[in-house]
Amino acid sequence: MTDQPITDPKDLPAADPHTGQREVDPVTGYETTGHDWSGIKELNTPFPKIVIWAFVLTFLYAIITWVLLPAWPYGRDYSRGLLGLEQGEMAAANFAELDARRQDWIAQFDGSPDFKVLDGDADLMATAMPAANRLFLDNCSVCHGAQGEGGPGFPVLNDIYWLWGGGPETVAETLRVGINAAHPDTRWAQMPAFDWMERQDRQQLAEHVAALRDGKADPDGAGATLFAENCVACHGEAGVGGLMNGAPALTDTAVIYGQDAASVNQTLRFGRQGVMPYWSDRLSDPEINLLALYVKRLSEEVSE
Repeated sequence: MTDQPITDPKDLPAADPHTGQREVDPVTGYETTGHDWSGIKELNTPFPKIVIWAFVLTFLYAIITWVLLPAWPYGRDYSRGLLGLEQGEMAAANFAELDARRQDWIAQFDGSPDFKVLDGDADLMATAMPAANRLFLDNCSVCHGAQGEGGPGFPVLNDIYWLWGGGPETVAETLRVGINAAHPDTRWAQMPAFDWMERQDRQQLAEHVAALRDGKADPDGAGATLFAENCVACHGEAGVGGLMNGAPALTDTAVIYGQDAASVNQTLRFGRQGVMPYWSDRLSDPEINLLALYVKRLSEEVSE
């Protein structure tokens, strides 16, 4: 095996298959292995020393780590290592330290805070809103979207339309008790099924509701009569909504289940009863109030 490339072509030995001498590549000066891959010959080059050193250093690092840190499992326990580190205790200590630092500012959200005063404190908001965003992503975004954009069956939170009111106090109450949830004080709302209605009447009503959003509904049509007889009590005159009873407006773009005639017909036929879980058993009062202010700010960013 040649360790150094032959740089002078006249020094290249001739290939001799009878003597077993390997061919030497005339460009690099390295011997070939004798393997030919569709005209590409494999060179017999030295193994890179940097790779060998990388293997050695990795092996030494692994040995040192196994000795110093928790590594070897045995039964239901594991070796603690010479440093005696306990990862569970370290994680608990880090969390306690983080929680202690957070208490300095989150305590201001406890009880019944003045949201207007809190919202006006720029320094507090600079610290609180990133934490609120994390709470929102962890607990709310799976249904309402990362930016509060909503989705089929889940209300938009970053607009100006609200079923129960968009003030932070109202949002906080919704978070505490939920909607159609198991909490004893939950908000309650249901769109009943109109499957008893004749198919033709239901279709006329669906087309009327679909036209309300574009302002094209015929006030003297059969659909308007059906709407007055069956829908006004909850959705209000002309479908403007019934704030605080969970009945949405039918004249805007904040539609949860779709407001084309086919979607409305589906809603009329089978009804709707969405559930907003209550969070008072999972989040603390300060966290709920913080989330409420965050949601209120989402709608302000869009409306500005």
